[in-house]
Amino acid sequence: MTTPRQHTARMELTVGQVAGAFGVTVRTLHHYDAIGLVVPSARTHAGYRLYTEADLARLATVVTYRRLDLPLDEVKDLLDGDGTPAEHLRRQREVVVSRLGELEQLVTAIDRALEREMHEQPATTEDLKELFGDGFGEEYQQEARERWGESEAWKQSASRTAQYTRADWEDVKAEQDAVNAAFVAALESGAPATSQAAMDAAEAHREHIERRFYDLDHAFHRNLADMYVTDPRFTATYDDLAPGLAQYVRDAVHANADRHENP
Repeated sequence: MTTPRQHTARMELTVGQVAGAFGVTVRTLHHYDAIGLVVPSARTHAGYRLYTEADLARLATVVTYRRLDLPLDEVKDLLDGDGTPAEHLRRQREVVVSRLGELEQLVTAIDRALEREMHEQPATTEDLKELFGDGFGEEYQQEARERWGESEAWKQSASRTAQYTRADWEDVKAEQDAVNAAFVAALESGAPATSQAAMDAAEAHREHIERRFYDLDHAFHRNLADMYVTDPRFTATYDDLAPGLAQYVRDAVHANADRHENP
């Protein structure tokens, strides 16, 4: 083991002075010392540790590597292994250049996201697929366009949703999930489709569609609910949430329409 040499007239700094100069805490310097990463190699006549110019050069290298997020054990291996100061600098440069490329890509991605948020750009098909998962399919959109494309409801829905941002669609999905949860809760409680809870869920379902997509009176709502049991795909969507839910929703919608049309 090398014995720390005594203080000389050359520039040597105390722990506190080094902490202030390098922006490293005293606690960190003590830790580096304890693990043998940067050990002050000189002492005053009173026995206080001092960092020499060589110690400071090593510390500067450690700080650079740490800013690049290299773990301490890797930093120690690099410094204690073979390699000249010039080789260490080249290695640092390679890492920095690599990080610059990553950061440039990250900045570009952030700028694009910021631009979308600033301009509230409509959600893309990929956004909707990510948000709704298997519940979103372009083939459904195409079929709906062919079936109802000339209807006022379709035109109204298309006009509204064309401007929806991802945040808008997140709100739509949250409302949709809440309505479905109300249907499931009513079904699993044993309440009939004509119960207050089931009809209230049906009314919330109608209001959700009317608020987010197109005007929907109770008569039209009946027709929509009938499709939930006549189209196997819609049936599966509901029955995946709870067995028998599609029929339950259909019956609740009809019961709700009855109470509003025949109070």
